Amino acid sequence: MVTDRQRARAAALRTLQADGVLVLPNAWDAASAALIAAGGARAIATTSAGVSWSLGRPDGQNLTRAEMVDAVARIAAAVDLPVSADVEGGYGPGEDDVAQTVAGVIGAGAVGINLEDSRAPGGPLFAADDQVSRIRAAREAAAAAGLPELVINARTDVYLFGVGPEAGRFDDVVARARSYADAGADSLFVPGLLDLDTLAALTSRVDLPVNAMAGPGAPSVDDLRAAGVRRVTVGQAVAQAAYSLARRAAVEVIEKGTFDSLADADPFGDVNGAFRPR
Repeated sequence: MVTDRQRARAAALRTLQADGVLVLPNAWDAASAALIAAGGARAIATTSAGVSWSLGRPDGQNLTRAEMVDAVARIAAAVDLPVSADVEGGYGPGEDDVAQTVAGVIGAGAVGINLEDSRAPGGPLFAADDQVSRIRAAREAAAAAGLPELVINARTDVYLFGVGPEAGRFDDVVARARSYADAGADSLFVPGLLDLDTLAALTSRVDLPVNAMAGPGAPSVDDLRAAGVRRVTVGQAVAQAAYSLARRAAVEVIEKGTFDSLADADPFGDVNGAFRPR
């Protein structure tokens, strides 16, 4: 059952991405969410890649709806912040699939979703009209679940997967953004696009707040803000760094018998203190 607190968190998420720039280091389990919250995050976004890896799967729509809903529930229970759930392509191609997924993650405590327009990793994409119907189904499902305030971050993978002729990609994204907004999307997520001039042109052409996905080598948050970006996520980057550290530490301990890779870890008490007793 949707509570007043959940509705307030949805309203807070909507405000955060409309005012200034919202920075979201993505979490993949309860522990990463709690530590990201302890680091000063104002909201939590999940990463499907990190969730998939934590469950022993490759990224790319290889989880079931139930597995993702369970992961979102654990994350939402671990923090007193708005949680936006990466639900990939909605765990099925149809409008009913998307509606079931939205109902599930709202029941798990989420107040926002990412919904992508890729049929599969690398493409193809859903036709714009089909994705419009899926976004509309998400909006209707949120209202039916008692959370019409759900923040829908509509992801388009035109740039990420290099869909269509390069010269036509910008216009395709603008057209999709306008259609997605009419269907009920609240923001536009364009992974794969970090060129500041192109982002500035995009943010001037669409009414939705634009979400960029950044990482090592990307423009700074200040530069993205200046280009009109209102939401910055890092996708799987934090999870990737954490799992890479596990591999590097294992190699060092096994092959060298030393422990330098572990030297910068937060104190045990700080990590342990990020969790609430049950």
